Amino acid sequence: MADDDQNAANNFQNLLYNEDANTSYACPSWAPVLGFAGIAASVVLANLGGAYGTAKAGLGLMAMGIRSPELLMRNIIPVVMAGVLGIYGLIVAVILNGKFSVPEASGYATYSQYNGFAHLAAGLCCGLCSLASGLSIGIAADAGTRAVGAQSAMDASWKKMGFTGDSGGQVNSSGDALFVGTILIQVFASNLGLYGLIAALIISQTEYSCASGN
Repeated sequence: MADDDQNAANNFQNLLYNEDANTSYACPSWAPVLGFAGIAASVVLANLGGAYGTAKAGLGLMAMGIRSPELLMRNIIPVVMAGVLGIYGLIVAVILNGKFSVPEASGYATYSQYNGFAHLAAGLCCGLCSLASGLSIGIAADAGTRAVGAQSAMDASWKKMGFTGDSGGQVNSSGDALFVGTILIQVFASNLGLYGLIAALIISQTEYSCASGN
């Protein structure tokens, strides 16, 4: 019975390790391609989201600044939120790069398929979530900043016409309620990228490597 168990174990070992080619089926030579693809996806997609969010928010910000330049710096928050998305991708890329294992001196690869797929999933998770976050931040910021600027210009127009009463909340309102609403929308939009970062960090903690002859 013990001999049968030993033979079964040896047969299973032979399935995992090709002694003639000095390679393991669990750690093929192409596995690092998956990991590097995860790194690239994390950085590129996150920066695409950040770039779109920054550009779109900047369009609304400049349009608002024409009529209400005093609100320019106050409404620059979404640009910062969009720029942070690129940092998320960079963080994940640095962490994944530290998880790589180089082949041994004999040429035996120790980076496994398991690690490759895990790192690819982590990179895509962070990259795609950051891309979605950048799209939503940009669109919300463009509409929000334009609305805040329009309300501020309308308040100024009411005051120039001599209205000193509330007039439906248009004169005395400084646009704080609308400004807070737009910021809350952008905060929840930026959380999408944060969720992807957290998930990517959790996924990247799972590891499996091969030792010589395994």
